[in-house]
Amino acid sequence: MKLVVGLGNPGQQYEQTRHNVGFRIVDKLAEKQGWSWSERRGKAILANGNLLGEKIALLKPLTFMNLSGEAVGEVVRWHKIQPEDLLIIFDDLDLPTGKVRLRARGSSGGHNGLKDIIAKLHTSDFSRLRVGIGRPKNSQMQGRDYVLSAAHGDDGILLDTGEERAIAAVKLWIEKGAEATMNIVNMDPEEAERKAEELARKKREREEREQQRRAAESSSQDSPSAAD
Repeated sequence: MKLVVGLGNPGQQYEQTRHNVGFRIVDKLAEKQGWSWSERRGKAILANGNLLGEKIALLKPLTFMNLSGEAVGEVVRWHKIQPEDLLIIFDDLDLPTGKVRLRARGSSGGHNGLKDIIAKLHTSDFSRLRVGIGRPKNSQMQGRDYVLSAAHGDDGILLDTGEERAIAAVKLWIEKGAEATMNIVNMDPEEAERKAEELARKKREREEREQQRRAAESSSQDSPSAAD
């Protein structure tokens, strides 16, 4: 069984905030699969089903963000979830809006929800999927006010696109595991294109040098010798 946790704050007033991107992703995934949030386990609600040949549980903590570890720890212990079968989804201020990155382990990066999960599980060896929400464009805006506000306009479109990318990443993680998924998800499309162009340029240069070398050898062989 694999456990996919979306982080956020409970309550209608937080539903559309940047901080609740994890909630929205597992909500959208549950809706796409036709799963209902029908199970209550301690301080969490769960939606269950089978996906890509695996038994999957989606989880939303009913605690506030800073106490996420209480809800996650209880379910992890109840279902005996191994660290490699746990994925946490959350917002990240340090990623541009809509960017998605997967890591197989690591620190909390200053995210309070993730920090509490690490403390309660006594390990950081589980996968985490970060969804970028960017930094506030207004330098006077406090970080707390920013994460607890909704994304509008172009930012809203970028974030919605990022949420769809995250759903695709969750499915890849279920099917292929963390390491293989990282190689796919973490490659920026623009960077991948730049690298492909660089490789193609180097190949052309090698071919041109080889043609020049052959042409020089052919010219040398065709030239009359001094003895003629």
